[in-house]
Amino acid sequence: MRGADVAFLVPVFNEARVVGDVIAEALEHVGHVICVDDGSTDGSAVAARAAGATVLRHATNLGQGAALQTAIDHALTLPDVTYLVTFDADGQHQIEDALAMVELARTEDLGIVFGSRFLDERTQAGFLKRLILKTAVWVTNQSTGMRLTDAHNGLRVMRRDAAAAVRLTQNRMAHASEIVLQLGRTNLPWREFPVHVLYTEYSKAKGQSLLNAVNILFELTFR
Repeated sequence: MRGADVAFLVPVFNEARVVGDVIAEALEHVGHVICVDDGSTDGSAVAARAAGATVLRHATNLGQGAALQTAIDHALTLPDVTYLVTFDADGQHQIEDALAMVELARTEDLGIVFGSRFLDERTQAGFLKRLILKTAVWVTNQSTGMRLTDAHNGLRVMRRDAAAAVRLTQNRMAHASEIVLQLGRTNLPWREFPVHVLYTEYSKAKGQSLLNAVNILFELTFR
């Protein structure tokens, strides 16, 4: 398997309805899926384990940043893992985008590949969400010195040496800026890659599309 040395890191909070399908599809292509159930109350851990993921569990909901750090720490204990992919549980990220990003990292010897929904026109984000995310990009770039077009896209590829430099202390949405800052400090080569973030009826019904964008901007402003 070409992706045998790849681990998908999937934070989960109350995604029992969809997480099994996300994990099963990923495991057709990669060697590991590490799912961190962040205090779910809906059977997400059972669904993830049934789909074949390694499941780690937080007893209470700590936030996506904390879940990602738990997943990173575990992935780095696996000697056969070279690339770590942060991937959402709700079906908004596309497996083919993640695999293409890993291939780009391999062929160009990159330490980090950041997904960007703003490098092409596939992602249909509403005006307010796009405005908030673009503002978050500006704030993140000012604070980190990076020059990204989509600083808060949860789809990222980190080579093992890059991931080893990540030590997230921001448990909730502000971790998205913190991880950019920490990865930038590695001085490893990086690229952005155009990805399609699919805002499904499921994610819209949960209110994730706009609420997450507002949370990002609030935490960046008041952290």
